[in-house]
Amino acid sequence: MKEEIHSLEENHSLEEKHSTDLVEVIAKALVDNPEEVVVTEKTEGRNTVIELHVAPSDMGKVIGKQGRIAKAIRSVVKAASFREKKSVDVEIV
Repeated sequence: MKEEIHSLEENHSLEEKHSTDLVEVIAKALVDNPEEVVVTEKTEGRNTVIELHVAPSDMGKVIGKQGRIAKAIRSVVKAASFREKKSVDVEIV
């Protein structure tokens, strides 16, 4: 029984990190300066805010024309976090 509880806690921790890693991988693939990509996570109850920081010169690449890339990143993260039953928002700062 203890092993099952421990396993569930590990899976929950991995799923929380999963959204953050997902944003980081996507952002690094888009930008010219992947070493300057920083992703932070703030959790308040069931709500999680993932902040994506990129170099100023890469901001346009992450946002895209009319915000299409940013909207796509948010959609993918929301879909990935659906299993967690958490509200996840992505902010690009």
